[in-house]
Amino acid sequence: MGSAGKVLIIVENLPVPFDRRVWLESTTLRQAGYHVSVICPKDKGFEESYEVIDGIHVYRHPMPPEISSVYGYLREYFWAVVWEFRLAHRVWKEQGFDLIHICNPPDLLFLVAAWFKLWRRVRVIFDHHDINPEMYEAKYARRDIFYYGLRWAERLTFATANVSICTNESYREVALVRGRKKPEDVFVVRSGPNLERFRLVPPNPVYRRGRKYLVGYVGVMGEPEGIDYLLEAVKYIVREQGRQDIQFMLIGSGPMFDQLQVLNEKLGITEFVEFTGRIPNDELLARLSTCDVCVNPDRKNPYNDRSTMNKIMEYMALGKPIVQFDLLEGRRSAEGASVYARGNDPVDFGDKILELLADPDRRKQMGEEGQRRMEDKLEWRHQAPKLLEAYKKAFGK
Repeated sequence: MGSAGKVLIIVENLPVPFDRRVWLESTTLRQAGYHVSVICPKDKGFEESYEVIDGIHVYRHPMPPEISSVYGYLREYFWAVVWEFRLAHRVWKEQGFDLIHICNPPDLLFLVAAWFKLWRRVRVIFDHHDINPEMYEAKYARRDIFYYGLRWAERLTFATANVSICTNESYREVALVRGRKKPEDVFVVRSGPNLERFRLVPPNPVYRRGRKYLVGYVGVMGEPEGIDYLLEAVKYIVREQGRQDIQFMLIGSGPMFDQLQVLNEKLGITEFVEFTGRIPNDELLARLSTCDVCVNPDRKNPYNDRSTMNKIMEYMALGKPIVQFDLLEGRRSAEGASVYARGNDPVDFGDKILELLADPDRRKQMGEEGQRRMEDKLEWRHQAPKLLEAYKKAFGK
C-alpha cells in the first residue's frame, strides 16, 4: 500500500478519529492509495499512544490541562511542538513520509515541517483551520506582541507550505493576501460531513428530560464560541418569557467548560441546561437527531465572521433548523437553513429560538433546505476531489 505516496498529518487541536475533518481527509487519502500516518493529542477515549485504525497509523501524545490564558496556550503549544517533533522522527523511522500535512492551530507546526522539508526534502501542505491572529484578538480583545507574533508565525507557515488548503473563500483570501500564495497553490476544501455516516437516526425522547422541545449545541466551549450569550438567552426564555417546556443540551468541552457551568448556576437555569461533555459519535447523532432546533451562538467578531464552523454543516446534514448570529461565512454556509439574530444580542437570539419553536412548518422547510445544500454542494463527496487535487499539485503530478 501507499503507492500514491506516504503522508504524515499533524493535528494538535483534537484527537483522531474524533476530529472529523482530519479523519475524513485521512480516510480519503488512504482510499486513494496513500500510506497515511497521523500525529495528534490524547484525550478521553483516545488514550492509546499508537494504534492502527482502518489502515491509518495513529500516534498520540499527552497534553497538559487546558488553561484559558496566554500562559496556558503558550505552554500547550510548546508542549505540542516538542512532542510532535519527537513523534515525527519516530514516524519517519517506522513508516516514512514524502509529504507532511500540518493543521493549525497552533501556527508553530511550521517548525516541524520546515525541518523535514530542509533536511529530508519532504513536501508540505498547510491545512488552514483557524485564522489565529483574529482568534487571539477575539479571546483577549487586544493587539499586542503575541498578536503580531501570530501574524509572523502565520506568514512563515504559508512560506513553508508548497500548497495550502482552506475551509472557505475568506480563508483563501488570507492565503493570497497575507500568505502571498499563488492562486493555483490554494484550494478550498470545506468541512462537510460524510452523509453516508453522518445522518439522522431515530430520536430518543429521554434527552428531552420530560419537556416538549429540545434545543441543541455541539462544539468547542471557549471564549469565541459565545456560550455565555446562549446561557443569557436561556435565562431570558425561561425567566422572562416563562417558558419551562424547553430543554437545552450543550455537547462538547473546552477551556471554558468549568466557568460556563458556574455561570449556568449563577443564572439559575441548571434545571433546563444539560452539559454533556464530549460524547461518542453514536450518542452525538442520537442527541442531535432528537433536537427541534440547533444553535450556534458564536460571537460576532472578525474571527467568527470569516470562519466556517463544522457544527453548522453538521446541523444541516441532519436537517435541523439553525439559529445563529449574523456572521458572513455562517450565512454563506447555511443561507435559508438558518435564521440570524442581531450580533451578540442574547435577547434577540432567544426570540429567534422561540419563533422557530412556534412554527413547525418553517422548521421543516429550513431543515429540508439545509439538507439539499449539503447533498448538492457541501458534503464531503464534493470536497474529497478537491483534497486529492491539492495533493497532486503538492506532489507535482
